[in-house]
Amino acid sequence: MRLILMGPPGAGKGTQAAAVCHLYGIPAISTGDIFRANVADRTPLGISAQKHMDAGEYVPDEVTNAMVRDRLAHPDCERGFLLDGYPRTLDQVMELDRILTDLDVRLTGVLVLDTDADALIQRLLARAEQEGRPDDTRDVIRRRQEVYAEQTAPLASEYDLRGILATVDGNGRVDHVTDRVRTAIAHLRRRPVAAPVLLG
Repeated sequence: MRLILMGPPGAGKGTQAAAVCHLYGIPAISTGDIFRANVADRTPLGISAQKHMDAGEYVPDEVTNAMVRDRLAHPDCERGFLLDGYPRTLDQVMELDRILTDLDVRLTGVLVLDTDADALIQRLLARAEQEGRPDDTRDVIRRRQEVYAEQTAPLASEYDLRGILATVDGNGRVDHVTDRVRTAIAHLRRRPVAAPVLLG
């Protein structure tokens, strides 16, 4: 069971990732967690990432890719994993293909949580008020959604071409969404597992 979970900010990815990983006994892997672990452990990759973050720069793809490669090689990923927050670009899709090829494993599928944009904005505005984050305005949140859509559309198209994309209605009660996610995973598992297509 090797999955990627995508969805716009506020879609409930964290909640659904936790549910999926509990159901199937696989680790949830987010790039944020990987970064924090490497920085806290003062690994060479963590030290490199920290230098960029301290300078207010983006962490280069090669550092992020190396962290993901290292994490997926851990023993707890042998039975599978769920990736959240990676890949974010087509270049990272290609690198993930290489990583999985080297590990001699294949993706089971890619899940996209499809949610109502206006409902998400209201949810995130409420969260910002509760957490005291006045900078999270309606315009800022909407722009984040636009950036997500721009970045994610090419990835979704690529995985759809491979026949391993499943779009899940992310609206409504959490348990109802979880049921839909489980149904989507069941359909993905019945499909032939596609070999990665190394682009470029």
